[in-house]
Amino acid sequence: MGTELSLLRLLQLVSPGLPIGMYSYSQGLERAVDDGWVNSAEAAHEWISGVLQHSMMRVDVPILLRLSEAWRNLDHAAVQQWSKTLCACRETSELRAEDRQTGQALAKLLVKLDLPEAEAWQRQADATLATVFSLAAVRWGIDLRHATIGYVWGWLENQVLCAVKLVPLGQVAGQQLLQALAAQIPAQVDGAAAISDDDIGGSAFGLALASSRHEAQYSRLFRS
Repeated sequence: MGTELSLLRLLQLVSPGLPIGMYSYSQGLERAVDDGWVNSAEAAHEWISGVLQHSMMRVDVPILLRLSEAWRNLDHAAVQQWSKTLCACRETSELRAEDRQTGQALAKLLVKLDLPEAEAWQRQADATLATVFSLAAVRWGIDLRHATIGYVWGWLENQVLCAVKLVPLGQVAGQQLLQALAAQIPAQVDGAAAISDDDIGGSAFGLALASSRHEAQYSRLFRS
């Protein structure tokens, strides 16, 4: 029963229906489409796969694992350190704002879901989605590997949904894209878990450029 409940809690955390506003962010993909860099299912696969490999697995996942350990150990200094590190790795103001806003939104939701430990993160300037997500995963007894894979899946699903709207792609093409990219996640999570503290960090130049250009885009659907 406990394992089943933790699985349901994970599904709740990664659901696109979670009211934290993830649907309003494209993380530079909107600009990449506008500039003609992403104009097909194949190009969308290459773009999302590149961000997954060079950004998510080099930065977000290793830090998510360390945040989870810090929450388990009640090491609040380490939580603050890794949350600030993740903020510092965001290369544009839009990406930093997205992390802060979604993290704070999740914190507000968790307080309403009887997790008062999240209350302080409702107003933290260095709040990130990974910081608050890892708190919920640890306190709700979700297996660390499952939580990590779920976190990446939530990001991937949102990116594919953005591609479906923007490129645009058909619904079937979107599902094919999800299936192909999801197959990479387990092995890449294993690789990310082996990254040392000193090796955390990565730069996806195209992502940073698209995100910075998106800030001045005349007409747009997404906030990043």
